[in-house]
Amino acid sequence: MGLRRAAVAALEGGLLGRVPVPSSAAAWRHAAHFTFQPDPAPSAHGQTQKMNLFQSITSALDNALAKDPTAVIFGEDVAFGGVFRCTVGLRDKYGKDRVFNTPLCEQGIVGFGIGVAVTGATAIAEIQFADYIFPAFDQIVNEAAKYRYRSGDLFNCGSLTIRAPWGCVGHGALYHSQSPEAFFAHCPGIKVVIPRSPVQAKGLLLSCIEDKNPCIFFEPKILYRAAVEQVPVESYYIPLSQAEVLQEGSDVTMVAWGTQVHVIKDVATMAQEKLGVSCEIIDLKTILPWDTETVCKSVVKTGRLLISHEAPLTGGFAAEISSTVQEECFLNLEAPISRVCGYDTPFPHIFEPFYIPDKWKCYDALRQMINY
Repeated sequence: MGLRRAAVAALEGGLLGRVPVPSSAAAWRHAAHFTFQPDPAPSAHGQTQKMNLFQSITSALDNALAKDPTAVIFGEDVAFGGVFRCTVGLRDKYGKDRVFNTPLCEQGIVGFGIGVAVTGATAIAEIQFADYIFPAFDQIVNEAAKYRYRSGDLFNCGSLTIRAPWGCVGHGALYHSQSPEAFFAHCPGIKVVIPRSPVQAKGLLLSCIEDKNPCIFFEPKILYRAAVEQVPVESYYIPLSQAEVLQEGSDVTMVAWGTQVHVIKDVATMAQEKLGVSCEIIDLKTILPWDTETVCKSVVKTGRLLISHEAPLTGGFAAEISSTVQEECFLNLEAPISRVCGYDTPFPHIFEPFYIPDKWKCYDALRQMINY
């Protein structure tokens, strides 16, 4: 427990900018590997406010607690606001019976959430880091995902949402950088969602909370403060299982989710400027069940597909996308499908810049596809 607290404190310090940068080498090592470009402010949902990603999460949780008197938030340290400050002020506003701490026991957190949801209440559980979701794996996969099926729909825990900070952060090393979405993509009965921005995070999280199936909501922690947009103050909903075409293109389809969306946006700009290649960019958003129609329709048009994610290559969700597209679009492909992913090693600390699938790796893979 002491080691985890120390790691959290160190990681939080880096994210909050409290740790002084001792040298230009350190500054280079912690430099972001992407450029965040905010989407235009949405106009369909009323008044907006400037928020970063963690503030948009707080806003979504605030809206959910205000709307649903049965909704409760629980997890390690959420009562004081959480290590990433996503629940700041909610205990003071809604009371200690609705926003409360749990023991350091992920299996217990999710098991408790299942019980809360089965009674008909809305359970919003926080796992402090996605890396620590594995002790709860049995509860998620064998209980939450199967509860409705095994009871013939007499009972369900569909009002359970599990939040967890996810992905690389620049200095998180092997226990604070993982992207475990593929583990859960093999499990019918749950939904897995990963946003790319504050506007998307709030709308998708509210949709997860309202959805009648258990949902896992992974939050790219490197974007908590790096991503800032104008976000609607009131509730709004972004449909699950609908990918979004962020940029139309004719030569290559590029698919990603979470932080990696911003990496491939940089790659698309490079490809246009250096190669004259037109890229279509798709944010998958929902990993399970994923939007096969949007991806396949794009590949039929472009004839090429590049998929990129931070998780290791072998067994990563890019493999599932690649297999499906090969089955559905084989005669339309002009080149082998390319996967640009993390390596099949534990996530490193000082070697993170070499591990992550940055824009240069993606650009090189794209260039090889064009020249195939």
